Amino acid sequence: MFRLSELENDALIEIFNIGVGRAAASMSTIVNEMVRMSVPSIRFVPRAEAGRLLGASQVTQERICGISQHYAGAFETEAILMFPEDKSLEIVRLMVGEAVPLKELTEMEQEAMCEIGNIMLNACVGTLANIFQRELQGSLPRYHVGTSDQILSATSTGDQADSVVLMLHIDFVLERHQIHGYVAFVLAIAALHDLKHQIGLYIARAMGQG
Repeated sequence: MFRLSELENDALIEIFNIGVGRAAASMSTIVNEMVRMSVPSIRFVPRAEAGRLLGASQVTQERICGISQHYAGAFETEAILMFPEDKSLEIVRLMVGEAVPLKELTEMEQEAMCEIGNIMLNACVGTLANIFQRELQGSLPRYHVGTSDQILSATSTGDQADSVVLMLHIDFVLERHQIHGYVAFVLAIAALHDLKHQIGLYIARAMGQG
């Protein structure tokens, strides 16, 4: 199984925390409420196990809302932001205010969640690209609802048996709300090794060796 050293793992968490910090600042402006985000842990798991693990992280096997974008360039990956479905309307309500009727809120849910996904995924991937000094281009966001396994299957490209999922557990804390979400990056084995190489170059630069 693909693994990072402790130093590489810590460096990658640091990079993603920079990214979600930028996303949190953007989200704070949108919802008019202080937003704090952090990435307490990351994990690499085989694609076949990812849906089961994400499902097991929920109290019940509930449906989730997912926003995905495909990225290509330095390496190719499918990035997916996932929240429990019952939290997505809560997030949209924060964006548009209390006065919007539920029917209208539901109608704008998909567009609003795509906007949130675009902000968060581009912040994470953009930070990776900037720190690694490489280019990554993203597609338009796509909206999905289903189980975690269904969403991962719908968004995965290529040979699923030859891919690994990099799972970021994100704590998404607002002043009056606490929501836990995940960002999953589906990566082919070749892309994983390129990611590991780029982390090594980043560490070397940080230590004045590059």
